[in-house]
Amino acid sequence: MLNKPLISEPQEQQRQPLSFPPSLLNYLYVGHFLARWGARMWEFSVGLYMINVWPDSLALAAAYGVVESASTALVGPVVGRLVDKFTYIKVLRLWLLSQNFSFMIAGGTVVALLLYEDVKSENFIVFLSFILLINISGAVGGLSTLAGTILVEREWVVVISEGQHPGVLTKMNATIRRIDLVCKLFAPVVSGFIISFVSLTASALTLAIWNILSVCLQYWLLMSVYNGIPALSESSQKRVYRSLPTDSERSSLTDESRNSHYLGDNDLEPLDHGWMRKVIERISRISYFSAWKVYLEQDVVLPGIALALLYFTVLSFGTLMTAALVWQGIPAYIIGIARGISATIGILATFLYPVLESQLSTLRTGLWSIWSQWTCLVVCVASIWVPNKLGAAYLLMGGVALSRLGLWMFDLAVIQQMQDQVPESDRCVVGGVQNSLQSVLDLTTYVMGIIISNPRDFWKLIILSLLVVTLAAVLYSIHIYRVRKHLFHFEKLYPLVRIVFRST
Repeated sequence: MLNKPLISEPQEQQRQPLSFPPSLLNYLYVGHFLARWGARMWEFSVGLYMINVWPDSLALAAAYGVVESASTALVGPVVGRLVDKFTYIKVLRLWLLSQNFSFMIAGGTVVALLLYEDVKSENFIVFLSFILLINISGAVGGLSTLAGTILVEREWVVVISEGQHPGVLTKMNATIRRIDLVCKLFAPVVSGFIISFVSLTASALTLAIWNILSVCLQYWLLMSVYNGIPALSESSQKRVYRSLPTDSERSSLTDESRNSHYLGDNDLEPLDHGWMRKVIERISRISYFSAWKVYLEQDVVLPGIALALLYFTVLSFGTLMTAALVWQGIPAYIIGIARGISATIGILATFLYPVLESQLSTLRTGLWSIWSQWTCLVVCVASIWVPNKLGAAYLLMGGVALSRLGLWMFDLAVIQQMQDQVPESDRCVVGGVQNSLQSVLDLTTYVMGIIISNPRDFWKLIILSLLVVTLAAVLYSIHIYRVRKHLFHFEKLYPLVRIVFRST
């Protein structure tokens, strides 16, 4: 069901009070903030840890990125299936325990590596074991973060907003995304401050202690939300009933088992002919493949693919673009400031999105957002032909920073469409596959960076990134045309043109 503009609703309905204490929403936001802060601290710091452990090579940092992205890409659909299968309480406990415990182990292992600097030369097997433990712990922490993201952003937000006025879902989505962007902006600043003015060891120790202390508070806050909003416990009970086999399924299983005992020689021939069909059916029942099947059957598959394609890009303040800017002579603090401006513009998008969504609808907000992002990235491509290296670099950073406004509004528009249009029984599965697909394309970016590794050839990656964004915008436009049978209201544009001509 598509969202309708809020301006057509009565003012009384928009001001309708919530059916639960508003403080519970603050508990949800604080719990989500604590979880995202720890994940963002680790995400920023792990590359610095790896470079410090092996200063002459980027191999360890790149290997960690590959392991984390590959694990999410491969196991993401299964995580979504498990989140859909288990009760909210079980998912909440597994998420918080595994995420905080994993980052605690990873931080403690980094501390051990930094304290015993000679372990690489004295006992290389122990050194590799430490590196392997950091990679595995980080990957498990990333998968746990994914489970928490699916639970909060794709499930709880929708369940809580049901029965409330339509603006609640939009506002909650924007607030959740704003929290994530604030953590993305300030967690690296705090980590960088500790690393610069204290030590790397103190940073890793702070990360481990943070996860030990915050897990209990996170659990109390989120359990308070669960116990205080009856809709969550009711939805959790529905999950339990949905997972139980129905009477028809029990009878069909009984019939299959009974018939398997009475197969004669004449029945073997048709059974032999249908072996391929049975193999396909069994494969389709595997969680990974069945999750992809559910995803591809959704009406919002094109918006989901369009959003995932935006992860196949170097036009962000990630590892590859940062390395290219440093090669061009841009100081690290300038890159840090530009990254902060980029995150600030992303936060601004979370305030602007609810306003545009109420005026244009979710579908059209997504259309305007992705094409505005594309327009800003054209500036990045134009920087290729700027002869001055510093001028080209500043133009590149400016285009990327401005594009964050369209990027995050498009992200919110697609997420809200999935929340509105994906059935409740498939919501977590679709969320897991979506994150898996995004990780696949993020991993592809690293692979392209290895193939085109010379900083002088970075312009090729810029053009390739714009082409992928163009493909994403075209796919979303096709979806809009398929749903609305048009892209723009040209009939509304005609009176405006007449007025302009009359005035001239």
